[in-house]
Amino acid sequence: MKYLKGILLPALLALAPLAAAKDDPIVHETEFDGEPVNLFYFDDSDVAVLAELETSKVFRSADAGKTWEEQKGLRTLGIIKNPFDNKVAVALGEQTHWITYDRGENWNEFKTELPPSLLVPALSFHAKDNKKILYHTIEDCYSTPCLGQTLLTEDGFKSKPKAIVDDRKMCLWAKSSDRFLMDEDKHDNRILCITRGKYSQRSKDNRLLISDDYFKTAQEPVMSSGRTVQGMTNMASVKGYFVAAAKSDKSNELSLYVTDDTDTWHHAEFGDGKLEEDAYTILESTNYSIQVDVMTSKFAYVGSLYTSNSNGTYFTKNIDNTNRNERGYVDFEKISNIQGIVMVNVVDNPDEAESPYKEKKLKTQISFDDGRTFESLKVKDTDEDLHLHSVTDLHNSGRVFSSPAPGLVMGVGNTGKFLGKYSDGDLWVSDDAGLTWEMALQEAHKYEFGDQGAVLVAVFDEGDTKKIMYSLKHGRKNTWKEIELNYKIRARELTTVPDSTSLKFILYASKIDGSSSKRKHVILHLDFSGLHEGKCGEGDFEDWAARQDEKGDPMCVMGHKQTFRRRKWDAKCFVEEDFKDPMPKFEACECDEVRDYECDYDFTPTGQGKDKKCEVSRSFKLPDGVCKNGEKIYKGSSGWRKIPGNQCTGKTKKDEDVERKCDESAPPSGGDTNPRPKTSKFQFKGSHFREYYYLERSTQDDDKDNKNKDHDETVVMLTDEKEAWISHDHGKKWDIAVKDPIVAIYPHQYNNNYVYFLTATKKVYYSTDRGLRDSIHSFDAPQMPNTHQLQILQFHPTESDWIIWVGGEHCERPNDRECHTEASVSQKNGKSWDPLLTYVKKCAFIWREAGRHVDEEEIFCEWYTNEEMGAPVELLSSEDWFKTKDVKFKSVVEFATMSEFIIVATKGDDGNSLKLHASLDAKTFAEAKFPPKFDISHQTAYTVLDSSTHSVFLHVTVNGRMDQEYGSIIKSNSNGTSYVMSLNNVNRNTAGYVDFEKMQGIEGVALANIVANTKDVDQSGAKKRKQTVITHNDGADWEPLPVPALDADDQSYKCDGCSLHLHGYTERADPRETFSSPTAVGIAMGIGNVGKELTTIGEANTYLTTDAGITWKEVKKGNYAWEFGDQGSVIVLVRRGEDTKTIYYTLDLGKTWDSVEFYEHAVRIDAITTVPSDTSLNFLLWGKDGRELVTFNIDFSVLPDFQKKCELNEDDPTAGDFELWKPQRPMQEDTECLFGHVAQYHRKRSDRKCYNGERIDHLHQIERNCSCTRRDFECDYNFEKEIGGECKKIDGLDLPDPKAVCDQGATEYWDITGYRKIPISTCSGGREMRHTSSVHPCPGHEEEFERKHGLSGFGIFMAVVIPFMAAGGIGYYVWRNWDGKFGRIRLGDGSGGFDSESPWIRWPVAAISGLVAVVAAVPLLLGSLWRMVSSQFGGYGGRTYTSRSSFARGRGDYAVVDPDEGELLGEDSDEDV
Repeated sequence: MKYLKGILLPALLALAPLAAAKDDPIVHETEFDGEPVNLFYFDDSDVAVLAELETSKVFRSADAGKTWEEQKGLRTLGIIKNPFDNKVAVALGEQTHWITYDRGENWNEFKTELPPSLLVPALSFHAKDNKKILYHTIEDCYSTPCLGQTLLTEDGFKSKPKAIVDDRKMCLWAKSSDRFLMDEDKHDNRILCITRGKYSQRSKDNRLLISDDYFKTAQEPVMSSGRTVQGMTNMASVKGYFVAAAKSDKSNELSLYVTDDTDTWHHAEFGDGKLEEDAYTILESTNYSIQVDVMTSKFAYVGSLYTSNSNGTYFTKNIDNTNRNERGYVDFEKISNIQGIVMVNVVDNPDEAESPYKEKKLKTQISFDDGRTFESLKVKDTDEDLHLHSVTDLHNSGRVFSSPAPGLVMGVGNTGKFLGKYSDGDLWVSDDAGLTWEMALQEAHKYEFGDQGAVLVAVFDEGDTKKIMYSLKHGRKNTWKEIELNYKIRARELTTVPDSTSLKFILYASKIDGSSSKRKHVILHLDFSGLHEGKCGEGDFEDWAARQDEKGDPMCVMGHKQTFRRRKWDAKCFVEEDFKDPMPKFEACECDEVRDYECDYDFTPTGQGKDKKCEVSRSFKLPDGVCKNGEKIYKGSSGWRKIPGNQCTGKTKKDEDVERKCDESAPPSGGDTNPRPKTSKFQFKGSHFREYYYLERSTQDDDKDNKNKDHDETVVMLTDEKEAWISHDHGKKWDIAVKDPIVAIYPHQYNNNYVYFLTATKKVYYSTDRGLRDSIHSFDAPQMPNTHQLQILQFHPTESDWIIWVGGEHCERPNDRECHTEASVSQKNGKSWDPLLTYVKKCAFIWREAGRHVDEEEIFCEWYTNEEMGAPVELLSSEDWFKTKDVKFKSVVEFATMSEFIIVATKGDDGNSLKLHASLDAKTFAEAKFPPKFDISHQTAYTVLDSSTHSVFLHVTVNGRMDQEYGSIIKSNSNGTSYVMSLNNVNRNTAGYVDFEKMQGIEGVALANIVANTKDVDQSGAKKRKQTVITHNDGADWEPLPVPALDADDQSYKCDGCSLHLHGYTERADPRETFSSPTAVGIAMGIGNVGKELTTIGEANTYLTTDAGITWKEVKKGNYAWEFGDQGSVIVLVRRGEDTKTIYYTLDLGKTWDSVEFYEHAVRIDAITTVPSDTSLNFLLWGKDGRELVTFNIDFSVLPDFQKKCELNEDDPTAGDFELWKPQRPMQEDTECLFGHVAQYHRKRSDRKCYNGERIDHLHQIERNCSCTRRDFECDYNFEKEIGGECKKIDGLDLPDPKAVCDQGATEYWDITGYRKIPISTCSGGREMRHTSSVHPCPGHEEEFERKHGLSGFGIFMAVVIPFMAAGGIGYYVWRNWDGKFGRIRLGDGSGGFDSESPWIRWPVAAISGLVAVVAAVPLLLGSLWRMVSSQFGGYGGRTYTSRSSFARGRGDYAVVDPDEGELLGEDSDEDV
């Protein structure tokens, strides 16, 4: 039986805040058959419960553990207390559970269909209503990121709980803390849930939803950016705050949002600190601040402690190098019941501790002023420092050091320079809240407090013992007594009631059975109530001040002095006030300017103590009504405010308004406004730029005014002089990144913060923070980079520090025969390495988020057999870093990963044919079956074009002769198992690129260039005549591009029967350029001409569409390069192919154009770029001025048009600066329907003067589904489309058996009609082209069929296609999710491929089935493209990413392919590696 995560750990690891009681002369023993776990008290009572680990039985004690009674019929996975009601608990089973409202006297059974969650706490309790409970079911982790269901009860499970959310990551009540909205009645029914994205299952699209009616309706909260935020990953209720964390896409960095009412959210700032996923811990906080430990070293588990201001929006660092462990626990504890005293352990050697061979040197520090200053623990009457074991080394339940007993603190540790081993420690005690310490007992002991500190109990914790020790005098020397047992025990847990007011304790231990060596589990009840006859009188107490100054007088904290009524240490009596918590007395203090104030909203703290100042922040705005009439000063806030909750009296100067300057308001986003864009030039030595990449930061944590501490736009670049440069301001200023010569730059494929600079030696420079703040460091790789033109670095999708290095061994000398590759792996980002394999071609991590169920550590490697470079290749896999390995395939050509699929290409048995195999789990592979008579040579050229809209587009080369290449595009069904013809005669070039491109950010629109004279090309080698066609329904129908109404000179075109033709991928100087942008929906540009066919680039003009290709406009005569900015707010053009000094731009989608000179004389511009998401208002021109390389930054943010952020309200999307745009579908009755539905997209109105800022989720909603029409269907397997559009069976081919669906569970089948629905279409009703034939019952279902059709007269068709395992489509609206700009994989090379003279009849292409095309991914290496760039690397490996998305670095998040690596499948020639 499985147990709930975090519930049934062995009792010594229980983390519930339990206090302990003292030993008593009365010791009562109870034996248990199994190991007791989940032991806890119901607060303010003697009632305790526990469970047995082996049997799952539940036991209850009503007398503080003296006697135990089994709760009949209960079997539990874990018992959870209601933290807000000390009478309520729930015992969770698998599907049967029990709840008590009377501390276990009675248990009421309830059932659920699904077991409780194993990933999040299974229950969420309402802080004010004990009947309102959320039950979270076990998560479904098979086909999506782990999501579960949440059930609600409002009557404490008296009635069946109802499901309210089906796809949550986690849900909480707004009132999940007794201090949240403590004095307000609102939001009693409010629930917050992190759920899957609106149209996506990727974790980067997770949303935070809030509902007040149990999710009958729900809305996303607007954050400080003024918009909703995606990527929500976690949330928590902390005292009076609610905190939510969002993860940036392609980064581990988190943004923290804080609210005190769930209505208004603020982005929390950490100064120079940075939150990362699984790298922060929200600690026990105060009533007036949040305390967070932020990991600063992943490898040494070291952090920094931060404390927030009173509203949780600004965090100030308290202390560096706090000690953490791999589970996120931090050596941090607030002394219970006393304000302002904190104990931490710090790492004295944080840098050294990053080495796996060095141990941490820990020191214990204590603060008496809320973390402002820290000091060492001092042993009484000595100068020795004391160090204590803390949370990361737990040896008991509850708090480590303190309890509600006023001022009593205990711990296990040692004196000296650093903390030693636990077993070498002694027990220490302090009765002045940690100010001074003395040794209580030698050796390590478990310990507990009872009777408000009147009794201290300790049990030896280094082995077996017969003694239980106790002290009645604050644990001071020579005051400890012992209870002698008749047998030896090994203490496991020592506890008492949570408030430490009882004289009764529970000790769980194992004892040695005298008759055997077997241990028994026992609970010892210890009762000290009989030790003293008298109860303490008034003279036995003292007023003890928790915080004292040097004179011993009480100190002020939060505006008051805190004192306790405490039993004197030597009083011979017991307090005997069971369940009455010690309550402090408060005395108000006069307000102090240093102690009682914090920076006001929109002011940022600088300095410490008396030197602390509150400076105007970047988000500061002038108060309403001031500085309206030319004034230069006004009366305003001092920048300070009294800390909310502070009880000090009186006023200080900080409460008074001061004179402030009117010009100190933060400037708009662009700084000083300018009617023209600003330009900045920078020069470099060299003849050309080798490579350049953007390291794009997330913009989701920008505030509404687009201000952010790291508002950087980082670019890294390498020149042919081997100089690596870096810019953080989009090229306005550049700095040398690394002084050593660099041969290649590798940006991390999945984390934009990581970048690697490779030298020709083992030395590798890297940054995990985009090169900011001196973050470029170095490590030594196991070998120098390989010289075999193979990928050097491979990255893990989620574990950013896991990297694979393929280096070269014995490769220092050219042509050394001993030179070979060697693969190694690091789990610490190069700090240490483990060998994987030698003689490898490629190694890669296999895990992916998109439904691939493999171990995170699994690696596939292509290995050269016989340890000979160039020998036949085998595919090996391992889940343990190749300590063991498995041979998957022999005679491997290549393997690739795409979304959830793993594809392997192998040579057939004849050594000449190609076979493809696919898997979802890296263990079971299915062969892709090709139809009969369809021979495929492994040299045949294939290019996988795309796999977004539930289909795969595959280009099959028909003519492979150089400069004559063309082929057919075939398209798969939704699970990739059968293919039909989409478009014939599509142009391809020698490098494998195909003139096919999907329009980004929108479904199903693509452009392609076809060869119109294939017969002449085949027969006589004629020059290809190309024409451009477009599809609006995912390749089912293609048509020419319409001619623009007028040219750029407002003249009509005089050309009958002409259309518009655009130059595609095959003719681009840089194949990374694309027609469209991932964030400028429906907008595309291209160069070409109007005519019968495509002419030369020299004759080309520049065209624009703003309606996804339905209409086009000629915007400029001549050939221009283009780039989109601010998600289409600005489009910039620069002349290509000739010297220029002018750029052209439009701010209204091409209605009007303006120009600006960016330099004093004309220079040659090779490219124009911006950040991959096209969200910036800055652009870079890359070119050459004489013999110097130059870049020009063009900054549009200074324009008056971009000084205000655009307003977008998802609930009223047309009220602000946006319109809802609906793509049109020409040539049909309902022109708004695309794929069976009407989609609405946000698009900025072209006349609005504002900027978009952070990337917008452009898809607003699916407005409605449409009735089916002919265009929602395509030709089925073994059918082809005739001229009139009907689908006709291909002669000579047999149809598949329609009854095959019966074997897959269907009860009826339809005769084959020749039509199938386009996979992405959601239409319903209308023309059901698949169901125009007869329907028949499946064998054995005749009676069911008759009943069904006899009653309704209407057949329900169960379209069951033989699946490739569980392979479904790639996901709904998946264009929003994938990385790369239309990546493609070429399967083989055209040379020696299909004979162009052969009768390449229709059916072999149209009838292709199997998974040949599920490899749609971003290619890393395209043969001739490699040849084009490899020489630039000085022989050290290949270009980092030679796909079309290489430079984009994620530009196509909204595009068509995922961020996986694509490979050359079917090619192992010497030409194209």
